[in-house]
Parts: sequence; C-alpha cells; structure tokens
Amino acid sequence: MTDESASSAPALFKMLAHDLRWQILTELAINDLRVNELVEDLHRPQNVVSYHLRQLRDGGLLRERRSSADSRDIYYHLDQDHLQAMLRASDQVLRPALVPADSRPLTRTNSIRPWRVLFLCTHNSARSQMAEGILRQRSEHRLAVFSAGSEPGEVHPLAIRVMAELGIDIRAQQSKHFRKFIDEPFHYVITVCDRMREICPVFPERPRQLHWSIPDPVEVTGTESVRSAAFRQVADELVIRIGHFLRQLHDPASTDEETWHGKNKGPVPMYRQLRPQPDG
Repeated sequence: MTDESASSAPALFKMLAHDLRWQILTELAINDLRVNELVEDLHRPQNVVSYHLRQLRDGGLLRERRSSADSRDIYYHLDQDHLQAMLRASDQVLRPALVPADSRPLTRTNSIRPWRVLFLCTHNSARSQMAEGILRQRSEHRLAVFSAGSEPGEVHPLAIRVMAELGIDIRAQQSKHFRKFIDEPFHYVITVCDRMREICPVFPERPRQLHWSIPDPVEVTGTESVRSAAFRQVADELVIRIGHFLRQLHDPASTDEETWHGKNKGPVPMYRQLRPQPDG
C-alpha cells in the first residue's frame, strides 16, 4: 500500500462527512439535477450549494453535463465508479471486508418487487431502447420494463449491435410513442434525454420520476468506428446507472411502496430523489 493511498482516505471521509455534501450526494445518487433544483430540494442558498458542488466536483465525486435542451443549464450526477474506487482504496487502510457494490450478484429473490419502469427519450431509438434492454436483462426479467418517445422512429442499428456485444438482444424491441402508455401505472418513469424531460407527461398513480442526462449517441458523426464508440460509451454509462438503480430496489428502505402510493396524490416533481413522501 502506498503512502498516497493511505493519506487519501481521510480526505474522502472528510468530504463525505459534511452534512450538506452528503445530502447533495444522496440527491444525485440516481437522479441528475440542476443547481436550482438542489437549492429547492435542500432549502439552502444557491451560493452555498454551488460552493459544495464545486468541492465535490473537484474531489472527483461529481460529473457535470451541459443540457442538450438548454445550454445554459448544467446537470450534475454522482460519479459512482470513482466513488467506489475511492472507497476501495480507503478500505485498504481501514479494513479488508468491503465488497464492491458491482460485484454483488443480482439473484432471483423477493427483494426485487415487480416494479413497472418506463424509459423515455425523444426518438426512442437508442438511449431508452438500450436502457430497456439492459434493465430487463440485469433484473433477470423480474421487472416490467418499457420505453417510448415523443417522436418515435426506428431502433438504431448501432444500438442493436452494441447491445449484442453485451449479450443483450433488443432486435424485437420497437419504437413507440409515450401516448401508448399514458393511462398505464408505473413505479418509475426515467427520462434519459434532456429534451424529453422538459415535456414529460404526467402518468397515473404518481410514479417516481427520475432524470439521467445522457448524451445522444445518434448525434455523433464520423466513421462507423467513432459512432460505435459513442454508443458503447452510452451503454457503459447505462450499465453503471442501472446497476445502482437495481441496488436501490434491493434495499427495502428505499422502496417502501406505502410511501409512494399513499394518501398524498398529485404528480411528484421530476427532480425528486428517492425519499418518502408525507401522508396528507
């Protein structure tokens, strides 16, 4: 073990131990948010939230991406891979018992309830189709997974090819308009496109609405090799995010159905993180 790894652990835990920074990381664990949304959620001044976002970003725990819907907006999300690497390095100093989250098998147990999940993006041709296929496979078909868009086209051939490289066959999936599902109940509606987030409709029974700001690989130009690399990069990001999402479903404390479908009716703001909603 190097002196550098031994000295990095205290800095990580000092960063995580700050109350507001911990709240920010919790908010960004599976939901991408803008600064103003964090300010509203955390009830703290914008300059304070911005300061701690900068600390977390400089510490390598957050990534940012400019919105494709409005270039003035920036979405933040937790860099889960880097956080896990930092925790593993810290564990070498403290104790050898930490099991990396991505090494835990997803088994067929009752801890995964039959959640209904809908992924949305504009054309339902790449990101949402890939997300649908990955979640269905990684959940071992225990979840009811769908995808749709506001301007559906065709499933992109490179999306099919890249998914096949991961052992996932999405050739039977088709692009659909979200109106097909507008009257159906879901537990989660996840937008993977910034433009789609701005026009996301309200679905019945108050689904938990999340947003993942992921670049559109279809917009990448160049050789087939360059375009394929863009699709692989999106697939890699979706695998990471969906893995974390599934671990949330394994955690009963994060999936208390009573808190999601209780007396408090009305649409939940899209940028709300997994948190209990008060009964009315």
